[in-house]
Amino acid sequence: MPHPLPRCPICGNEMVIKKLECPNCKITIEGEFWVNRLASLPQEELEFLELFLKTRGNVKEMERILKLSYPTVRSKLDSILKKLGLLSEEEEEPKDKVKWIINKLERGEITVQDALKILEEGEDV
Repeated sequence: MPHPLPRCPICGNEMVIKKLECPNCKITIEGEFWVNRLASLPQEELEFLELFLKTRGNVKEMERILKLSYPTVRSKLDSILKKLGLLSEEEEEPKDKVKWIINKLERGEITVQDALKILEEGEDV
């Protein structure tokens, strides 16, 4: 099944479906039909959500299957939630400084002690 165009490729406004047709009996219904919020997501994000549901929300299992770190999985999930309007500003992912520290820790460029020191002292990155 083709993925619906959620936005106009010319002006960027939301698209409206005007015609539905049954492939079996060929009945056609015309009007204005709106796609749900999930249908507006790209295929890659829909597959990510399917995996999230399949693993019953177990992020550790998603990390293992996708071979991604926890912050990466969490960031992808937060991005999808934000697109769907389900993430408040207070719940958004950490600011750039925290991401920078996590990335440095994951790459082994700083120690946990270094990260704590940066956070405690409020050092700029």
